[in-house]
Amino acid sequence: DALVQVEVAAAMDAAESVGVQGAVQVGCDLESSRFTVRAVELDRRLLGAVAIHPNDAPHYAARGELEGALTEIESLASHPRIRAIGETGLDFFRTEGEGLAHQRYSFRRHIDIAKRLDLTLQIHDRDAHDDVVQVLREEGAPERVVFHCFSGDQALARTCNNEGWYMSFAGTVTFKNAANLRAALAIADPARILVETDAPSLPPSFRGRPNASYLIPYTVRSMAELTGSELSELCSRIAENSLRAYGSWN
Repeated sequence: DALVQVEVAAAMDAAESVGVQGAVQVGCDLESSRFTVRAVELDRRLLGAVAIHPNDAPHYAARGELEGALTEIESLASHPRIRAIGETGLDFFRTEGEGLAHQRYSFRRHIDIAKRLDLTLQIHDRDAHDDVVQVLREEGAPERVVFHCFSGDQALARTCNNEGWYMSFAGTVTFKNAANLRAALAIADPARILVETDAPSLPPSFRGRPNASYLIPYTVRSMAELTGSELSELCSRIAENSLRAYGSWN
């Protein structure tokens, strides 16, 4: 734990030095979810989210371990600094065939866990916008839903606006080929906008190097320019939205 504490503190110190006061550490399988619980205990600047990622659900199922994994996720999620269930959802880019059935089952189970524990649901949605929305409506979405690393277009943004779901924009919104994201951001309800890194992937303007929370300001500045917002106003709004989505970091 000493090494973990040093690594976590170094990452958060770098983030805090550029104005990032808190972050959500996300676990996407059992190993990283267990790490997330340790991390949030070691650094009060972190809250946590735990889940079995959609692309991992078929692998757990193939080993006959999905039910046990979901049971442990629910147990880990009972920690007071775990505030979200996710990443969960659907990924039609990397998974097909029978694996999609396991994804759908896992997604529905995560929705149930989030509702029973009154936690935020953090969505992974890749090439599956309509299907994700359909499952949320069939199951009944939790009170708080975050579309992590929002990848939709204006149609999905309108749905999120209407449903009161949060849209969390990552460094991808700065990419030249991401006109759909910029169009979505332009109509997103300001009260439903969040920002993230999706670290270590998708660094803004720095493709080819690891991403981390200290790069958040690059994304926020781009978002302010794209929406015609004052930077300080957007930062305050994102901070307020984050508190509503995840609760207090204190």
